[in-house]
Amino acid sequence: MSILISDAWMLPQEGFLKQKYDILVEGEYIAKIAPAGTIKCPAAKVIQGNGSLALPGFVNAHTHSAMSLLRGYGDDMPLMSWLNDRVWPLEAKMTPEDVYWGSLLSCLEMIKSGTTAFADMYFFMDSTAKAVEESGLRASLSAAIIDGETKDFQEKVELARIWQGKADGRITTMLGPHSSYTCSPARLQEVMEAADEYDLAMHIHIAETQSEIEQIEAAYGKRTVQHLENLGFFAGHHVLGAHLVWLNAAEIDILAQNGVCVAHNPQSNMKLASGIAPVPAMLQAGIKVALGTDSSCSNNSLDMLAEMKAAALLAKVGTLDATALPAAKVIEMATENGAAALDLPQVGKLEPGYKADLILLDMNKPHLAPLHDLASQVVYAANGADVKTTLVNGQVLMQDYEVLVLDEAKILSEVKKCCKNLFYR
Repeated sequence: MSILISDAWMLPQEGFLKQKYDILVEGEYIAKIAPAGTIKCPAAKVIQGNGSLALPGFVNAHTHSAMSLLRGYGDDMPLMSWLNDRVWPLEAKMTPEDVYWGSLLSCLEMIKSGTTAFADMYFFMDSTAKAVEESGLRASLSAAIIDGETKDFQEKVELARIWQGKADGRITTMLGPHSSYTCSPARLQEVMEAADEYDLAMHIHIAETQSEIEQIEAAYGKRTVQHLENLGFFAGHHVLGAHLVWLNAAEIDILAQNGVCVAHNPQSNMKLASGIAPVPAMLQAGIKVALGTDSSCSNNSLDMLAEMKAAALLAKVGTLDATALPAAKVIEMATENGAAALDLPQVGKLEPGYKADLILLDMNKPHLAPLHDLASQVVYAANGADVKTTLVNGQVLMQDYEVLVLDEAKILSEVKKCCKNLFYR
C-alpha cells in the first residue's frame, strides 16, 4: 500500500531547508521525500500534513510496559524501599493476563504520544509480545532474568528465540539480566553464553543508584561497570544499559571502548532521587545515549516529549552549562540513538530506504507558535498530546488523533478489572 503524507514540515538537516515536504511511503519503507506538491502518486492514500511536523517515531529505549497497572502506586519513595515494599510484593501477584492488559495500556499510550518502538524488560513476556503484535508497534523484548531460576531461565532464553523477528519483523528480542545486584556472576556468565550461542543482545540495569555501587563494591571489590567488564559482559556483545547514573571517567571510557548503548531515564532518575547521569560526558566520549521513560510507575508517564525536555534541562542544570545538551541532540537521542540502542539499523531517520516509522506533530497550537526554531519547539514546548498521526512499518496506527488499531474503551475497562483483582488478590 502507498501512503502520501503531503505538505508537512521537516526539521532542517543536510539537504533540507525549513520548508514543507511530501513523504511517500511504499509498503514498510519511506520511498521518497520531496518538496511539497512535487510527488504524484494517484493510487496512494493521502494524509494531509496541514502544518504538522513530520518526525521519526520516538524510540523509548527502556521501560517496563506492564507496570502501567501500578501507576501512582508507591510514589515519593526511594528506589529500594519502592521496590521492596511496594513493587515486588504486588508484582508477585501478577498473572499473564495482568501483564497483557498493562502492556496493551502502555501500547495505547505510546501510540497516542508518538512512540513507535520501545525496549521492554519484564516477566510473562509472552503476554507483552502478544500486546505488541496487536498494537502494531515495534519492540525489543527482554524477559527479566534474576538469580534462583533454572527452568525459568531456559524458558526465557527460548522465549527470546521464539519471538525474534515475529510480527512482520516488528518484534525483536534481547536477554534481560535484571542487574548485577540481582544476578550473580555465575548467572551473568550463563546469560553471556546464551547470548553468544543464539546471537542475542543483552538489556540490563547498570549503576542506577549510589547504594548499588556500594553494594557491588562491597561484594566484588569493584564498581558496577568495572565488575561487569571484569566478567567479560561487554566484550563482543551488543549491550543496552539502562540508567548509568553513577559513573567516573574511567567507566565512561570502558563503555565507549566496548560500544555499550545507554538508555538515559531522566524523569525516573529524578523522581527516585537516583542522581544525574553524566550524559554530556558520555556523548562527548562517543557513547550512543538514547532516552527511556522507565516504567509509568516510576515516571509516571510514557511521554517521550516530556522525557526529552527533562533530559535537556537536567543536563543543563547538572553541568551549570546552558549549552550542555541542545534541542537537536535531544531529538537525535530520542530517535536515531534509540534505534541504535535497540539494534534497529533501518529505524530512527526520515530518509528513503528507512522503515516508515514516523509521526506527525500538530504545530497548529498556541503553545507551539510561532515557529522560530522547529527543534526547540519540539523539545521545549511540545507534549505527547500534540501527536496527531502515528505510523509504524508503513501502517497507520493513529490518524488525526483517532487510534485505528486498538479498542481504547475496552482496554481502559479491562485495566480497571485487572487492578481491582490485583490489589485484592
